[in-house]
Amino acid sequence: MRLTTLLDHVNQGGSGPWPTSSTATTNDQFDRMVADLIPCRSYDSELWFAERQADVERAKALCRECPLIEGCLAGAVERAEPWGVWGGQVFVGGVVVATKRGRGRPRKDASAA
Repeated sequence: MRLTTLLDHVNQGGSGPWPTSSTATTNDQFDRMVADLIPCRSYDSELWFAERQADVERAKALCRECPLIEGCLAGAVERAEPWGVWGGQVFVGGVVVATKRGRGRPRKDASAA
C-alpha cells in the first residue's frame, strides 16, 4: 500500500480546534497503519540514538527503506537536531557527520581500529 493512500485516510482538518476523542482515534488508526512502513515507528526508538557504531549503522540502513527519508532529513537539518539518526544520516551537535565516534578516549594508533 502506498503512503499517499494511507494519508488519504487521515482527517484533512488542517489547523482547527484541539483534537477531540474522535480525532485522537483517527490518529491512533493512522499510527497503526504507518507503523509497518516507517521503521522508527516499528523498532525501538533507542536504536536511532544508540552509542554503539553497529546500532547506528543498523538505524541508518533501516532509514534507507523509509518512504519519508527526504522529509525526515530536511526537517532534522532545519531543526538542527543535536544528535541521532535522522533521514539516514548521523547528526552530532546539530550537523551531519560521516560517522559517529564511539564513547571514550580515541585510540592512540588509528591503524589498530
